Amino acid sequence: MFERVEKLPAVYIMAKLHRGTMYVGVTSNLWSRVWDHKNKRYDGFTADRDLDKLVWYAHFHSMEDAIAREKWLKRWHRAWKFRIIEEMNPEWLDLHDEIDAVATLVETKVLAPPRPSPG
Repeated sequence: MFERVEKLPAVYIMAKLHRGTMYVGVTSNLWSRVWDHKNKRYDGFTADRDLDKLVWYAHFHSMEDAIAREKWLKRWHRAWKFRIIEEMNPEWLDLHDEIDAVATLVETKVLAPPRPSPG
């Protein structure tokens, strides 16, 4: 018998190298979606560029909130993305096997982008 997998919307960033090319995505099942990227189950940007490391992620209460965050992130400057990645994952390690939905659950009120650091 199969276990029912609870859907929990998430936004994530995939990369290959430290401060290299990145992909921002949204999904309702983060572990499975990252597995798909790692195993190149679908043709596209991540498969073409071999982006196989989950370097950042955040979970949301609703898919609408997750999609809103994904759209924000896609408009951000690379430096801002580097900053949020390095706050969570300074070594740019693959976080796939360490996904923690509770620790990364974001409240809706936190959807505004960070301001750039001075200097």
